[in-house]
Amino acid sequence: MTNPSAAYRARTKIVATVGPACGSVEKLVELINAGASVFRINTAHGTQEEREKKLADIRAASEKVGQPVGVLVDLAGPKIRLGELFADPTMCEVGEVFRFVPGTKSNAADELTSTYAALIGELAVGDPVMLADGTVSMVVSAKEHGQVHCRVTGGGPIRSRQGINLPGAKLSVASLTEADMTNAIWAAKNDVDFVSLSFVRKAVDVLLLKELLKSHGSGAMTIAKIEKPEAVQQIAEIVAAAEGVMVARGDLGVEMDVAEIAVVQKRIVQECQKQGKPVIVATQMLDSMHHNRRPTRAEATDVANAILDGADACMLSGETAIGEFPVESVETMNRIMLATEPLLKDRGLSQAVHGADVHPITAAAVHGSAIIADELNAKLVVIATRGGGTCRLRSKQRDFIPTIGLSDSPSVLRRLSLFWGVTPIADAPVHDGPALRAFIDTWGRDRGLLSIGDRVVFVTGTNFYPMAQNIVVIHEVE
Repeated sequence: MTNPSAAYRARTKIVATVGPACGSVEKLVELINAGASVFRINTAHGTQEEREKKLADIRAASEKVGQPVGVLVDLAGPKIRLGELFADPTMCEVGEVFRFVPGTKSNAADELTSTYAALIGELAVGDPVMLADGTVSMVVSAKEHGQVHCRVTGGGPIRSRQGINLPGAKLSVASLTEADMTNAIWAAKNDVDFVSLSFVRKAVDVLLLKELLKSHGSGAMTIAKIEKPEAVQQIAEIVAAAEGVMVARGDLGVEMDVAEIAVVQKRIVQECQKQGKPVIVATQMLDSMHHNRRPTRAEATDVANAILDGADACMLSGETAIGEFPVESVETMNRIMLATEPLLKDRGLSQAVHGADVHPITAAAVHGSAIIADELNAKLVVIATRGGGTCRLRSKQRDFIPTIGLSDSPSVLRRLSLFWGVTPIADAPVHDGPALRAFIDTWGRDRGLLSIGDRVVFVTGTNFYPMAQNIVVIHEVE
């Protein structure tokens, strides 16, 4: 709502991954104008110098558009990968036997190595081994002489450094690796807004990341990526520990039965809604748009169903990072969202959401403001927030009265970019009531959102109760 295409922006937010396909400030500006609200920097690829350039370009694009834009640094986690193959690629035929051996480079056609040194010791006979994003499957048939023998049950080609998934195996590897800690500290020092942790297995994994960020002065929101069956089993505890969640369906679809993914996605989104936490649905949402201007009908339906499930945001990965049509991918996702969101209106106002980390007075004020705004047919709800919690609860109401988020903190404004239906605005006089009302009147009129006689509901606070937003004000535009 602060750029030329604002009237056509969906309420569901779009997270776009930065890569060579959008490797300039000009291209990032195009993505913002097309509907992107948060940019993801994937630490699994590239150098720190490359990441620093991406961050600088994102900040420059945000400044150029005049819109707060969030940055999500995605920690790679303990991704287990193949080492260097003897022949690259190698074809795996059903019934063929390969041997996992120590080291990182194969010296024979039937040898495989891994980046995870403890792999051989932790695999057991009967364990499934999935390679190349699950397209090739094996089962451990024997262990002897410090090697693991695996028989191919689902054939196909594999390449060096492709991922290894071990469904059901209990691994000792830490969720927060040494490389992750280095990248998290870099994110903290650069005032990044969101930090996501891959392959979370339990709540303590998230708490360790939170403590690391906090110890380096960061207020970044921690996002738990759900990619392991163990995480699904402990989803309530993990959601409670994190500030947000990502349903990372790529590895999750390999680690568990793909037939269960849609149901698991709904369960995770519902838990996030219940606890008032934002949730991102990710992986292969418009995958065919790597090379095509139009998505498949199944992909368009997938995005729509994520919105109807209650996702706060959907993420594009390779579509914007390395695809041929990054801007078209964002535009297409935005159009699908706009076409789908009206179905949410039929559900009416949601019940009050009481986040454990938000004061109950604030939660009650947010819920009450939604009811008042609905009864008065208000044109805007304006929320002045200190840390973003008030806007986060407001976003969970899922009504269609536009919400403006205000703060005197630039980092808080950027974090608001992830919240469903919330538009962050910079440079508002948040501590001066009359000046703020005049500011919103002018802002709304300039964009055709307000006219004389329209009502605006403000949610703010006083020093009477400094830890809560305890005032709801109804204002008529003059």
